[in-house]
Amino acid sequence: MSKLAFDYRSLSVDERLQLVGDIWDSIADEAHARPELLPLSDSQKAELDRRIAEYEADPSTGIPMEQALDGIRARFRRS
Repeated sequence: MSKLAFDYRSLSVDERLQLVGDIWDSIADEAHARPELLPLSDSQKAELDRRIAEYEADPSTGIPMEQALDGIRARFRRS
């Protein structure tokens, strides 16, 4: 790996988390525009199809995204 233009280790934890999020978002944006950059394996596609079919057969198996995120955030607050 080549030398980085700046030393990310000098950033605070919050700043590094923001940087990771920004990098992740940039990858997601690019992959959305060019899906071939991050292709799904056949097993990943099958798992997504299975989950969609399970939800469509019984929507009560799902929870709203905000509820899921709240649960994730609560787990990290306890750590």
